[in-house]
Amino acid sequence: MGAGMILVLWDIDRTLLYAGDTDRLVYREVFRAVVGRPATKLPAKGTGVTMPLAVRELLAANDVPEADRLAPLIVARLPAELRRHRAELLRDGHLMPSAAEALAAVRADADLVPSIVTGNLRESAETKLAAFGLTEFVDVPLGGYASDDPHRPALVRIAQARAERAHGRPFTRANTVIIGDSSKTSARAGRAVRG
Repeated sequence: MGAGMILVLWDIDRTLLYAGDTDRLVYREVFRAVVGRPATKLPAKGTGVTMPLAVRELLAANDVPEADRLAPLIVARLPAELRRHRAELLRDGHLMPSAAEALAAVRADADLVPSIVTGNLRESAETKLAAFGLTEFVDVPLGGYASDDPHRPALVRIAQARAERAHGRPFTRANTVIIGDSSKTSARAGRAVRG
């Protein structure tokens, strides 16, 4: 690897792929299993909120007491439930246009370090990437995930630190690129990149 290494952090949802309504299906099923009744209100789509914070919003919107106790139980069940719905993910979701080609081009450049920064839990991110054949294009262990921290701006710094440990060089604002959708949360994450 050359002296000009650049860390490239891809968002997943609405950047690399579209999951259809599979995430919402998963929220509904896990909510019912943990709370014991159906959710009447679901998290808004496309907000970029991390899964742990979306669960908190889900509990609040449905007037569920004991959110501090129930939220971790719901979060813990989300990845397995998403894996169970892989067929729906593939049926209702799709790759974003040119996503695979863009990922392949970045992976082919020896000076680029491709990984992930996402509001998904790591296991959920791995399920989505694997379902659409994208895992080979990114260094999954170097990413920043909602299972690391529920606050999205912290995830870039986590990915930078992991890449630094793996490659023995610092990754800062000068050599980190974030590729995401146009949501405000992606922009906030980008501004949080360490100097």
